[in-house]
Amino acid sequence: MNHYATGSGCEIRKKGCCAPSTARSDGKNQALGEVASDELRTARREGMVELEGGTFLMGTDYAQGFPADGEGPVRSVRIRPFTMDRYPITNDQFEDFVRRTGYLTEAEHFGWSFVFYAHIPESRRVELIEDTVAAAPWWCKVSGAKWDNPEGPGSTVRGRGDHPVVHVSWNDAAVYAAWFGLRLPTEAEWEYAARGGLEQKLYPWGDKLRPNGEHRCNIWQGEFPNHDSAEDGFSGTSPVDAFPPNDFRLFSMTGNTWEWCADWFDNAHHTTGPRDNPAGPAKRKCARDQGRVFFMP
Repeated sequence: MNHYATGSGCEIRKKGCCAPSTARSDGKNQALGEVASDELRTARREGMVELEGGTFLMGTDYAQGFPADGEGPVRSVRIRPFTMDRYPITNDQFEDFVRRTGYLTEAEHFGWSFVFYAHIPESRRVELIEDTVAAAPWWCKVSGAKWDNPEGPGSTVRGRGDHPVVHVSWNDAAVYAAWFGLRLPTEAEWEYAARGGLEQKLYPWGDKLRPNGEHRCNIWQGEFPNHDSAEDGFSGTSPVDAFPPNDFRLFSMTGNTWEWCADWFDNAHHTTGPRDNPAGPAKRKCARDQGRVFFMP
């Protein structure tokens, strides 16, 4: 499906999105307590969408869902008003952030990241692939893979400035957000936003994957993981505005890339946890998995 994120195994802990994981303290990156200028922060918020919040039905009891991932049961959840980016963060936006701050991502600190097998040139696989994930061998350890070399050394994001940035860990995403005075969403906020006001639909636009035969998102077509036919027009990432937004005017709320949310992942916490603006469990159990981009407090 989407192409540059890690798996969600517990051993990855809270890092992800194609950066290897371990605790680290780096003086240069910690110095990003110096936030962006008021001018930049104001400009960054322009175009964000104000969402009024309210009560919605979160989760799914869809027969083909994954209960082990905590997708159900359906429950009524209340969300307070919040503001959300219309688009995922792009390569151009992240490049500007790096240029202004000198920030180094965790993939750069560790010197490697995971790359999807099919996106490594066949002629370079022996050279670039150092190891694979045992339970998901299509994710390959590649030294030098990072946000601006997404398929490893020799690759580039040139011509992909409007594509979502990848190889960004949870910590990287949180630092980026904080620099602009923003934050990551909770899982409940992300799902509320993704549904776009629709109730219990399979997709942000309804129940049919391709209404009237039209592709509405960038996902895998073909035999996974060997062949992506790219019937939707893209093999790999796509521009963040390549497909129509949902009814909240938010783009790429499904498909394209995996994203981060603020909560620790726990596949059972939601069954007993609060239903009023829930923020997830207080302690970590496993990796954070899917989320959105960056929100105002």
